[in-house]
Amino acid sequence: MGVLDNLQPTSVFKYFEEICSIPHGSRNLQQISDYLVNFAKERGLKYRQDEELNVIIWKDASAGYEDATPVIIQGHMDMVAVKEPGCAKDLATEGLDLEINGDYISATGTSLGGDDGIAVAYALAILDDDTLAHPPLEAVITTNEEIGLLGAAALDTSDLKGKILLNADSEDEGIFTVACAGGATAISDIQLERESTDLDAIELHLHNLTGGHSGAEIHKDRGNASYIMARILMRLDSKFGLRLYAIDGGEKDNAITIENIASLVVGSATNDEVISFVNELFEDIKAEYADTDPNMALDIKTVAVGENLTNGIYDGNVMTEESSMSVISQIIHLPQGVVRMSHEIEGLVQTSMNLGVVKTEGNNAQFIYSVRSSKASEKKQLLELIKHMTAYVGGTTIIEGDYPGWDYNPDNKIEGIMVNEYKKLYGEEPKVEGIHAGLECGLMIDKMPGLEAISFGPQMHDIHTFKEELSISSTKRTWDLLINTLAAIH
Repeated sequence: MGVLDNLQPTSVFKYFEEICSIPHGSRNLQQISDYLVNFAKERGLKYRQDEELNVIIWKDASAGYEDATPVIIQGHMDMVAVKEPGCAKDLATEGLDLEINGDYISATGTSLGGDDGIAVAYALAILDDDTLAHPPLEAVITTNEEIGLLGAAALDTSDLKGKILLNADSEDEGIFTVACAGGATAISDIQLERESTDLDAIELHLHNLTGGHSGAEIHKDRGNASYIMARILMRLDSKFGLRLYAIDGGEKDNAITIENIASLVVGSATNDEVISFVNELFEDIKAEYADTDPNMALDIKTVAVGENLTNGIYDGNVMTEESSMSVISQIIHLPQGVVRMSHEIEGLVQTSMNLGVVKTEGNNAQFIYSVRSSKASEKKQLLELIKHMTAYVGGTTIIEGDYPGWDYNPDNKIEGIMVNEYKKLYGEEPKVEGIHAGLECGLMIDKMPGLEAISFGPQMHDIHTFKEELSISSTKRTWDLLINTLAAIH
């Protein structure tokens, strides 16, 4: 018996639970892609699976809708697979442990993947139901959306006939998205030089920050653990001088980093003096983030050569002073968070940058950034800034997953249809807006000129974190809206 068996709509939650039982973090998608193929095969539906593991499933129109405008139902099969510190689950090989808390579904110790597993569940429930009224359907389920919309970028749309795109990849019920930012991922690498020391290492463990989605929640000014750690390291270096041993923080470029661990040595002061200085500095920083990151904490310990740090044995082979400064400079001297607000849409972030991953392995330090902007020129400027800064400290940068934004279309007919169906169901006006987060709509419209699109979804909270939750009642209401919208398209 499944955890979600008694929830409504039954078919949607049935498929959502099946999806959650299959590992489907980004770049780990063969199993979930094959699951979708088998779904189509078992029902005799036409399908296509490409080299990127994208899956398209076709379904003929229901009776009376044969001449209706073809519709694409679209979402992505990958999730941001993260877990809370200490969670033993292997997200690469194990499914999720679902739990119900009142009106919300979550996963024990891990992210839930409601973004965008619920879109896939909606699509499968529609494809599996022969009682629904709908136009010709094309369910387009893409891959690796969370790491740069890679599946959509590679998608061949030549055999798609859809003129309307229903993208179920939004997280706020009653808010319809009709424009979004473009973005790209920048990956910078710096080669490190090291030297031997017999000094004890001081490990700083910054954790329990709030985190969140680097697009949808970047405007909330939540702390980025890697950037805050770099602030501490910069001040430490100015006071005493230091040499880094390692610095590691974050798991995904598009998640605001909640934890960073840095280890270092200081030869010009006692460890007690260093620890006292760091604790005093941290109290000031914690006060700055009291509203956004109230649980932020810093643990400090000293480790002798040959003893265990959190991320391995300390061997005394520290970075040189120059390499240490290169790493700190790469973090501290590039923008973090909101870069510019829109002057066209009130309250909308126009341009931002998020340092999502910092990791040191041997003689290499890597930094992974998510850059977003609704202005292509500003996005390009930030990417060039990252390249320039990285080159200045002796490193190199590659750009991946560069995708276009989605401009507002004032003649978008599907917007009017869905707004009308929402008002009929709930007696109130939905909110129609643009967002700073990236959506696949821009890529689809770029490939299919004239395509009309709208993005929507049920209520979720804290996506891309282990606190992610999906509203049960909102999932039902959004399902009703979706099937009513399909029936209204002629």
